[in-house]
Amino acid sequence: MAFEVVNNSSNIGETSNEQRSESDTLNLRIENGSVEIPSVKLSCQQKKGTLVPSGSKQLLSDKDLSTTIIDLPQALISEILNCLDPKELGLVSCVSTFLHRLASEHHAWKEFYRERWGLPVVFGATSSGLSDERSWKELFAEREFRSRNFLGRFSIDTLYGHTEAVRIVFLLASAKLVFTSGYDSIVRMWDMEEGLSIAASKPLGCTIKALAADTKLLVAAGTDGFIHCWKSLDGLRNLFDLTGFQKEKTDFRLWGHEGPITSLALDMTSIFSGSWDMSVRIWDRSSMKCVKTLRHSDWVWGLAPHETSLASTSGSDVYIWDIDRETPLTIIPDAHEGTTYSLARSHTGDFLFTGGEDGGIKMFEIRRYGSETSVVLISQWMPHTSPVYSLSFEFPWLVSASGDGKLALIDVRKLLKTNRRAYSRRISSSTVEPPQRMLHGFGSNLFSVDVGCDRIVCGGEEGIVRVWNFTQALEIERRARALKGMRLENRMRRRRMQMEMNAKSGRPDQCSVAAHKNPINGDRNRAWHSKRRASGKAKA
Repeated sequence: MAFEVVNNSSNIGETSNEQRSESDTLNLRIENGSVEIPSVKLSCQQKKGTLVPSGSKQLLSDKDLSTTIIDLPQALISEILNCLDPKELGLVSCVSTFLHRLASEHHAWKEFYRERWGLPVVFGATSSGLSDERSWKELFAEREFRSRNFLGRFSIDTLYGHTEAVRIVFLLASAKLVFTSGYDSIVRMWDMEEGLSIAASKPLGCTIKALAADTKLLVAAGTDGFIHCWKSLDGLRNLFDLTGFQKEKTDFRLWGHEGPITSLALDMTSIFSGSWDMSVRIWDRSSMKCVKTLRHSDWVWGLAPHETSLASTSGSDVYIWDIDRETPLTIIPDAHEGTTYSLARSHTGDFLFTGGEDGGIKMFEIRRYGSETSVVLISQWMPHTSPVYSLSFEFPWLVSASGDGKLALIDVRKLLKTNRRAYSRRISSSTVEPPQRMLHGFGSNLFSVDVGCDRIVCGGEEGIVRVWNFTQALEIERRARALKGMRLENRMRRRRMQMEMNAKSGRPDQCSVAAHKNPINGDRNRAWHSKRRASGKAKA
């Protein structure tokens, strides 16, 4: 992309044609996220509004040499800012009031937020997804700050209600709801904030292994091959009528698979279901009919759609599908030793996370070159001693649940490409990274986990649902920062008062005198050292 600033002024000093053409045209080239500005020196005369080449004989004062980046057209400055990452864009906003306004209101903040967490959907808010008048920069800064919660303190809420093992949990953070189910064939809905049971469905007659929901539809499926669906009701506080007390009938079933259903996913137009019949079926949400079928070579354990592509695990392999053509773009053979049980995907769709029977977790990057697609191993971890049954990703945290009864929290912030520039540092595929945190407290298998901005929900063989609440960590961090600021302010105030008192009395600063008398690397044969040496001899 090239931008040209052309000067058509006729009041140019006496120069040759080559000098004129060099000074009249300034090419700014933006390639691969960097801005290339040719070394053409132009001086601006404010009175006449003319540009004079630096080699001209006409003399200019320092006052006239005031051309800066803010003198460029605002559209060009916006394109330059568009090449920066969030940290650099924040630094630019601290330069001047003009750049602060441009950088703070720049549309890149919305893109940064979408790349990390997707566009926010707040239940009961406007269609824009924003519940207040905050800017995208403020939303990004707050969410980035909250992403550090999982290294702080937490509290555990224990939810009782299931009589058998819990096979699947799903966190609908936008509506503050938690959905769980398992061997008892009952779908339960919980209040995320209070930890109370809101409603429970009638027994569905099979083990429920998959759940998915948004603010319009709730789907559950299991060993009977049916997809049980509930539509949301307008005006209902908890969205879904699981008990059937409402007059309007909102529940129905879909059938098409010939085996147990192990995974479900939703997007705005489709329902995705994976089964042990070695297929993934795509259902249209408006007609509720199966429109496409993707055939695999083994049982399907997990799936993760993104726009026009779909990632799925079948046996030990991982497939990347083109949904429109119903053909695989690429296949990762033997991603793990044994079965690849779990799968997660970043919001941009460029990164895959897999967990397998070997207790390992791997991270892949999907690269597209025109019509060709390739997959590169970025990093791998071995945090568990038993199979990894479930993975969940919420930038920058990848959370895994395993049969060893542990949760592993892995920060992948440095590995993700969250800006428009390709990072040069690559992690060797042979490197095994340690997780940032391990959560214990379970004595048996953990089958499912889901993560939100400040909560982790998990369920397992005990039949108990646990909610790890990290909101306390945010409050503690804020209080610690406030106390640190107050201590620093008080220290500086006492320092100023001491300097003022010393200046009035004519005495030198005591700290400076002490530092001068007792240098760090000075003579050690002074009173303090000699006293210590003497006491040592006395003890001997």
